[in-house]
Amino acid sequence: MPTDTLISLAPLLGAGLAAGLVAGLLGVGGGIVLVPILSLVLPAMGADETVSMHMAVASSLAVIVVTSLVSARAHAKRGGVDADTVRLWALPIAAGALAGALAARYLSGDALRVLFGVLAAAVGTRFLLGRSAPEASLRWSRAARRTAATGIGVLSAWLGIGGGTFAVPALHGTGLPMHRAVGTAALLGFFVALPGAIGFAISGLDVEDRLANSVGYLHLPAVLALATGAVLLVPLGARLSHTLPQLKLRRVFGVFLLLSAARMMSKALA
Repeated sequence: MPTDTLISLAPLLGAGLAAGLVAGLLGVGGGIVLVPILSLVLPAMGADETVSMHMAVASSLAVIVVTSLVSARAHAKRGGVDADTVRLWALPIAAGALAGALAARYLSGDALRVLFGVLAAAVGTRFLLGRSAPEASLRWSRAARRTAATGIGVLSAWLGIGGGTFAVPALHGTGLPMHRAVGTAALLGFFVALPGAIGFAISGLDVEDRLANSVGYLHLPAVLALATGAVLLVPLGARLSHTLPQLKLRRVFGVFLLLSAARMMSKALA
């Protein structure tokens, strides 16, 4: 691997550490950190602007395949994963993620940035200002939950996130306590990330202007660097998640979303 590529990958190790901490803390897979960082680093490595955002999203999903499992394992040890919800959501959220990834090549890079910014800002604001959902179920039928899971899968694949950005508030709104919603969303991230990464690998195979050492839209050196850093701090993030009060956890989640939203929107509108 060229020396300049290795130098470019060095910041990604640090970003992976941050993503791992966030993944364990918030049950979001780490994509909320990974995508903005990759959207900066990949163009600096020579990726064309027309494909850099797609590569950022795809590579983020590939990293989340690893971080989601590590995070879910840490939360499960503390009773933070709801198995019934996982069984209900896994198939529809995976189907949505695969469909979203295969369709993403028809969206422009700026469209993905704006979508990331708008939705992250909306959810972040809700977490900062909204009231906590009651612990009892809010009468979501099983069909409604499956439909929501499919939509979350599509959006998460487009944005390169593990689904926790949307799954955590949805699960919390249907009655799961916040800490349990975080842990359950962490495992659901695997069912988003794996089919999503495969879909991006397939849909980008014949796309030009990709970086070397890429499979479709997946940039393998970036995935390896980020995953290496991320897995180190996921367990620590999960431990912190179970020691923070729910209100503080919601606010931390909201701040991260708003910061990421601002970065993406400024990039798209520049």
